Amino acid sequence: MDAYVRMEGVETMPKPWTSKLIIKALGVQKCNGSLDAATEDLPLEKAMEVAREKAGLGHLTGADLKAQTREVIGTCVSMRVKVDGHWANEALEIIAKGEWDERFN
Repeated sequence: MDAYVRMEGVETMPKPWTSKLIIKALGVQKCNGSLDAATEDLPLEKAMEVAREKAGLGHLTGADLKAQTREVIGTCVSMRVKVDGHWANEALEIIAKGEWDERFN
């Protein structure tokens, strides 16, 4: 089965959607989405699991697990999901600084 959703001959987002995998990893029905009420907190290891799944399907462009996980965390930004207690943007900065490098081994 083709992983891409086809709408009138146009390829769109591949399924399963990253946001759906994040919600599944969080164990919730849906994310709050409100910045003030955001309570969802995804452990980095769960973000890595989502990245492995999406990469295994050929849906991510990152060259390695770290880059692929950054792609998943990018989705967390728009979903207002924290990663290891940090806002997703902050988590991306932490990864860029190499502070979590040992966790990607």
